[in-house]
Amino acid sequence: MDPDEYLRLAAVEDRMWYFRALHAHVRRALDGMNPSGGLKVLDAGCGTGGLIRRMTVERPSWQWSGADLSPLALEFARRRCPPGTDLREAAVTALPWSDGAFDAVVSADVLYHVDDDAGALREFFRVLRPGGRLVINVPAYRWLWSYHDVTVHSRRRYGRGEVLEKLRAAGFAAPDATHWNTLLFPLIVARRKLLPAPRAGAGDVQLSAAPLEAAFNATMAVERGWLRLGRLPFGSSIFATALKPAEK
Repeated sequence: MDPDEYLRLAAVEDRMWYFRALHAHVRRALDGMNPSGGLKVLDAGCGTGGLIRRMTVERPSWQWSGADLSPLALEFARRRCPPGTDLREAAVTALPWSDGAFDAVVSADVLYHVDDDAGALREFFRVLRPGGRLVINVPAYRWLWSYHDVTVHSRRRYGRGEVLEKLRAAGFAAPDATHWNTLLFPLIVARRKLLPAPRAGAGDVQLSAAPLEAAFNATMAVERGWLRLGRLPFGSSIFATALKPAEK
């Protein structure tokens, strides 16, 4: 991404409704993996460190590491994450950790930036222990391509079936995927496909007015309740989990 986009991300990631919702989905996907205590988790494509920052407060027994290819993003992450967090400059297709190093790998809004997304999934598989869990989030629907994708240097958007197929091809078992950002989907479509695009270089990573942020947070809370009952049929993002098969 452009340096300005990392600046915007670092400024809003702790407060913007979208990241609050995404991080809550990640937390729910990892909760219960190890009821007795800590997990070793890799944030593959950690950006400016918002997920690690939030999770180390909400789940202090979890041990986080992070990798990102951008020196600027890592500079922000090192300032924002707890001292001693293992943060390394690396591509998600060539992670500098040994086989089976982690109980879980999270890669939130990263794969769509990567030319070789299949290679990244194979690398996530490698660094997971047998029985470990992968958690990913990607943007949905090719037809929703817009100024926002151009701003954040997207390579692609995904279909739900495509995500499941890629996970299976990388060796993962029990893949599951759901759309989310369902209730706000009509607004997102209208903003990105019907209304005039904002000025060049302006994306959607920005805080709204406080009443709107509160309304969006409440909307996401309703969606999380629905997701406890099953998958959502459409939405602007796809959230997926899968397991590395346990050794026999």
